Amino acid sequence: MSLLLMIFLLSSTVAARADANPGKIARSQFPRDFLFGTASSAYQYEGAAREGGRGPSIWDAFTHTHPGGKLSGGVNMEGINYYNNLIDKLISEGIEPFVTLFHWDSPQVLEQQYGGFLSQLIVEDFKDYASICFREFGDRVKYWITFNEPWSFSIGGYSSGTYAPGRCSSSAKPGCSMGDSGREPYIVAHNQLLAHAAAVQVYRDKYQIEQKGKISITIVSNWIIPYSNSKEDKDASKRALDFMYGWFMDPLTKGHYPLSMKTLVGSRLPKFTKEQARAIKGSFDFIGLNYYSARYARNTKHNSNTKESYSTDSQTDQRVERNGTYIGPKAGSSWLYIYPRGIEELLLYTKKTYNNPTIYITENGVDEINNENLPLQEALIDNTRIEFYQQHIFYVQRALKQGVDVRGYFAWSLFDNFEWVDGYSVRFGLNYINYKDGLKRYPKRSSQWFQKFLHH
Repeated sequence: MSLLLMIFLLSSTVAARADANPGKIARSQFPRDFLFGTASSAYQYEGAAREGGRGPSIWDAFTHTHPGGKLSGGVNMEGINYYNNLIDKLISEGIEPFVTLFHWDSPQVLEQQYGGFLSQLIVEDFKDYASICFREFGDRVKYWITFNEPWSFSIGGYSSGTYAPGRCSSSAKPGCSMGDSGREPYIVAHNQLLAHAAAVQVYRDKYQIEQKGKISITIVSNWIIPYSNSKEDKDASKRALDFMYGWFMDPLTKGHYPLSMKTLVGSRLPKFTKEQARAIKGSFDFIGLNYYSARYARNTKHNSNTKESYSTDSQTDQRVERNGTYIGPKAGSSWLYIYPRGIEELLLYTKKTYNNPTIYITENGVDEINNENLPLQEALIDNTRIEFYQQHIFYVQRALKQGVDVRGYFAWSLFDNFEWVDGYSVRFGLNYINYKDGLKRYPKRSSQWFQKFLHH
């Protein structure tokens, strides 16, 4: 496994001031210690898939720091040296690194040996990998995230089959030749939680007191709105949140899965032992939260002929349109509809439901279609992205004023990059990458806006 996500932080020292509106938002309206930054991901950014001692990942196989995937296969010192140099450079520039250990590219060799995250054997290997990172980098890295979006990895990789390793039931996607969309997503999510807890335990037992860092996990969620005012649709919206957000937040804060999941998934949902539940509950110093979009939820009923699948288990119909009107403007990606107020609603829901944990918004951003025919100077004009950040940061500030313990906001992403299923067809970056001219970088208008925001 390799270090997979670096979040680069810049913290301004300007004091807080008066109320804001989406058109007038400034750094000075946030506390002095509130952190702003941008996010990146190693697989999406770095390239060099076969260089520096890096072994193949499941995404390399899907799309054509331990070369052997585990401690017994040896430690990749070239990879460690690379990240040592990167971390040192960041700190020398006054940038605080947040480091995520896993962003979906597990070693292909472990996939072949025992099925990767389908097996609990992954827990020990992940713990060993995490321990090496803590030992090598923890004197300088003070914020650790074990997993990025375990929901996305579990669903994309094992329910819909759209992400590596591309497993699903044949009914979920034509041509899907291996997998079980009704069982495997739950197994993979379960094992990610166990691996997370194991990494947190070794950090707390061996490193945290001396290194004085913090550790967590990053969860992604849409905001869910009832399709109508009926009790059935209101209940459906809560179930939809349970199956995306509560799936991970409930174990982290309560030691068990949501009741709705236990009821509807039944024996297909793995169970924690008492020891595992104790290890997982409270296994965070903060919560990383990624927010991009929102959905309407309607109640649905399934008959006995409905195939077992995560996509139908919640008995909800989730959609982006109601009465002919979309929930918000569509961005470049097919799944991203812009709903800024959702970030405030999700933060307030977290405060109420999960006892107001410390939160960092670890990803929030918007993309546009990569139009290769646009002249460069036109491609750098991204007013939609500026408006997106203005509005979302405004709603984060509103949540903060209502008592939510949110302490940072990181924009996705620093540069245009490889966007998984969408490849290079969309652009999320604050900075433009010219893929046809040596990967030259150019600041977009949003990058300039963000710089000005941080100084006001």
